[in-house]
Amino acid sequence: MSIDTVIEAWNVADPAAIHPARGISEDAYRESGQVQAELLATVLPAGSRVVDFGCGDGRVAIPLAGLGYDVTGADGSQSMLNRLHETAPDMAAVLTDGTDLARQLGKKADAVVSLAVLIHHTYESAEHIIAGLRAAVRVNGLLVLDWPTSDDPHEGGGWISVTTWSRTRQDDICQRLGLKRVDTDLPWPVFRAVKAA
Repeated sequence: MSIDTVIEAWNVADPAAIHPARGISEDAYRESGQVQAELLATVLPAGSRVVDFGCGDGRVAIPLAGLGYDVTGADGSQSMLNRLHETAPDMAAVLTDGTDLARQLGKKADAVVSLAVLIHHTYESAEHIIAGLRAAVRVNGLLVLDWPTSDDPHEGGGWISVTTWSRTRQDDICQRLGLKRVDTDLPWPVFRAVKAA
């Protein structure tokens, strides 16, 4: 699936179906974002400029801002950004598929967080997105990517299926783009932006 196909699927997605916690209640959905923001705060420098790529309606971006981060929401879906602005009208936001994030921002971020995005994309599309996210982060900045590995990696066949990666393939991409894996207790891999090899 192309990046545009995934974005179009999100544009028409039922708000009730975009996260499993929403099936429980709106409070459970918002609480899940608060919990994830607090986990991210264990690695993100206090007060730093953070981009939440794939921010959707702000489930994580809004609580990150509440924790004192300078947050910009970024998403390829205008309907998702409209939902973000319904709840957080003053939050900076950019419409981007990720590949042009640096140009859209106009300045480097201290960190980019991307949860539940790469899992929806093909290997080729995800690599282009990761390159775009890396370009948007300053050297020594952080990328937190929901980029799962598997002993039996599999490329998802649809926008709601999950793509998993081999660790070797991830390491090759990291070396090429200038990403160094950071050891953390987070449920998602964390990378430091370094000069590319």
